[in-house]
Amino acid sequence: MRKTAVITGAGRRFGFELAKALLTEGYQLFAHYNSSRDGIDELEALGAQGVQADFTNIDSIQAMVRTISSATDSVDLLVNNASCFFDNETVDNDNNALAAVFQVHGMAPYLLISGLQRQLSHSGNGLVINITDIYADRPSTDYIAYCAAKAGLANMTQAFAKSLAPSVRVNAIQPGPILFLPEHDKEHRMQVLDETPLRVEGGLEPMIETVRFLRDNPFITGESIKVDGGRGLMI
Repeated sequence: MRKTAVITGAGRRFGFELAKALLTEGYQLFAHYNSSRDGIDELEALGAQGVQADFTNIDSIQAMVRTISSATDSVDLLVNNASCFFDNETVDNDNNALAAVFQVHGMAPYLLISGLQRQLSHSGNGLVINITDIYADRPSTDYIAYCAAKAGLANMTQAFAKSLAPSVRVNAIQPGPILFLPEHDKEHRMQVLDETPLRVEGGLEPMIETVRFLRDNPFITGESIKVDGGRGLMI
């Protein structure tokens, strides 16, 4: 039977590449996006169903849950990948940015996991993967709110793993320097790589392979796996 996946933040970077990989494997895919449709048209052309939702709005998240619930009785994989990344100065001067950090990384995953619990349980091997961060364990003082929100998502991972077992497994992936942003200059990149034991930019394939590993190993729940080239050892 065809498997079903839901990916939040599916229009770019890891979410986009994971979505393409799962579509290639034959999944029915719900690809979430907020305001930008970058990448979504391509995913829809490959067979995905785009689902718009503003994760700072409870009604919008609940509408997304209703859309998915009305379209399928079963969800095999939910990947909470959507993110917003603001430093202290930004959230200190913009209350909306501060609220968004906790809404996108906390409220939205909570509502999606709770709202799709029946579909996840119905699959017989439902899996939730939350994308957290290596800084959830050792926070950066430059991104206090972001790190706190990701730490909350890490805690939520363990709590849902306990409460939804045995019908649904819940795990997390903690990425490190997998793919630099365009605004990262050469000096920044070299500094990060110098502080990473494996000294390479990981790319997105190791993240995708970790999703497959968690999917294909039925005896793992409540775990967080670092995919960071060892950088978590150094921060």
